[in-house]
Amino acid sequence: MTKRKDTHRRSAAPDAASRAAAWRYDEMKHSGVDYNDVQVAKNYDARHTQFRDFKRETEQIVAAFGLDESATVIDMGCGTGAFALHAARHYRRIHAVDVSRPMIDLAREKVKKAQLTNIEFHHGGFLTYEHRAEPADAIVSTVTLHHLPDFWKQIGLYRLSQMLRPGGRFYLFDVVFSFEVERHEAAIAEFINTMSRRMGPAGRAESETHVLDEFSTWHWIMEGLLERAGFQIDTANCITEFFAGYLCTKKVHSATVTSSTVAGRRRP
Repeated sequence: MTKRKDTHRRSAAPDAASRAAAWRYDEMKHSGVDYNDVQVAKNYDARHTQFRDFKRETEQIVAAFGLDESATVIDMGCGTGAFALHAARHYRRIHAVDVSRPMIDLAREKVKKAQLTNIEFHHGGFLTYEHRAEPADAIVSTVTLHHLPDFWKQIGLYRLSQMLRPGGRFYLFDVVFSFEVERHEAAIAEFINTMSRRMGPAGRAESETHVLDEFSTWHWIMEGLLERAGFQIDTANCITEFFAGYLCTKKVHSATVTSSTVAGRRRP
């Protein structure tokens, strides 16, 4: 793919009305693990690669989307670049968005080292990022949405749907609970023990903090949120009782559907 000059522009700040609303949730404050802490951000890759393969995850998402190299993709909650750096070799442009400046700074360093020129970074999130470019062909969000309470998840997902072209794709992977409510104590204990086995003491501390201070939700709530935000759920995969992945398509109305808007950028 031809590389283009990288401007590395930051997105514009949230509009004044958004900042001024006293009732609006502040997604820049941390819930649970503080990824605005520089050292925590630096340790992210070392922790998560103990139980995740970033390259393999990206290749699976790319294959599921079935988009060609002309596509534009938003990586909402890009972190240190787990998806964006690998996906940049498949797509024309990646808009990498995160609320943590230290995480973005680390991702920028990786991009520079890899000599990639088609990733544009933005400081923002589900509630504050303003997509001023053309509608995206796809959006990816991995282990990020759980930082918002359910009400704000709905607002954030709706905002994402407005950033997509008609028929655009959305992939969400997150901590989503699918165990029966009557066994929640045993299930949460299993979740914490599993993360402890994979990551050691840090895994136990992080998963305990996750349950205590973050906002993971039930699978049936998540699926309702996606549908009400304007997405059709094409596949729902409860990978374990604690993690789920959803491949979705933005719903379209017959008046707006054309062969060019829906299929123009799919691979033949």
